[in-house]
Amino acid sequence: MKMSRVLVTGGAGFIGSHLVDRLVAEGSQVTVLDNFQMGTKENLGGCLTKIRLVKGDIRDHDLVDKITKECRPDVIYHLAANASVPNSVRDPRYNFETNVTGTFNLLYSLVGHKIEKFVFASSAAVYGESTKAVKESDPTNPVSPYGASKLCGEALGFSFKQTFSIPFVAARIFNVYGPRLSHYVMYDFYKKLKENPRILKVMGDGKQARQFCYVDDAVDALMLIAGKGGGIYNVAGAEPILIEKLAEIVSSKIAPRAEISFTGSSWSGDIKSLLADISKLKRIGFRPKMSLERGLEISLKWLDGNRE
Repeated sequence: MKMSRVLVTGGAGFIGSHLVDRLVAEGSQVTVLDNFQMGTKENLGGCLTKIRLVKGDIRDHDLVDKITKECRPDVIYHLAANASVPNSVRDPRYNFETNVTGTFNLLYSLVGHKIEKFVFASSAAVYGESTKAVKESDPTNPVSPYGASKLCGEALGFSFKQTFSIPFVAARIFNVYGPRLSHYVMYDFYKKLKENPRILKVMGDGKQARQFCYVDDAVDALMLIAGKGGGIYNVAGAEPILIEKLAEIVSSKIAPRAEISFTGSSWSGDIKSLLADISKLKRIGFRPKMSLERGLEISLKWLDGNRE
């Protein structure tokens, strides 16, 4: 699908900026809307002169309405969000206003306008606890305000699809890593080991299971969903791993003599097992290209060059 005009909310963030790089490289006319709470201009350094960048907040309905009318997007990737479970626990109101009201503002601004696809960056957090790799058809039971807000965003989107014919699709994104990552578990391990190479203290018992997806693979998935997708898709890598094993791998590359210890308990809203069945995404052509081992090498090398 040719995407001539694209709006990316949260486009200065980790995943968003990689998506913007790809869209620009493929010749799309890109508008980025970001409030720079988590994103940075530096993330967009390679294409700043080739995009329209608007500093603003999706909670501002008038601004959102103005931007959508001005750029008249063919495709929207909605990645702007409070993307942190701990932050959603600390400030549930901000989490709701950003993830739910912000999503409503964007959807409402599109009523009466023709677009080809609205890709919503949802989250694996909508599933809650599960003992198996979850499918898109499995029950949802979020255990954090963040997960609940993403499920609300999905419900809003599909209701606007039914009522106002907005071509809404949802990507339930699992753990993503790679260059420009400045939060979450891999970054935390790196930061702790650089500060103290003698010990790595890991939240929880290390038995938490995750399925990490390299950021370029995640961008592949989002663009496939924009082109061929319908409904809901899990976006994840192909290699499940326990956090204790991840800690061992990262430690071996940074501080091989570090002692790894576990706190025994994690933060409120954390999920023990977060694994995905990605067979539906594979049916539209998705194939993860990056191995976890190689992806970690690239990510840690990038962090070494960007420690600030």
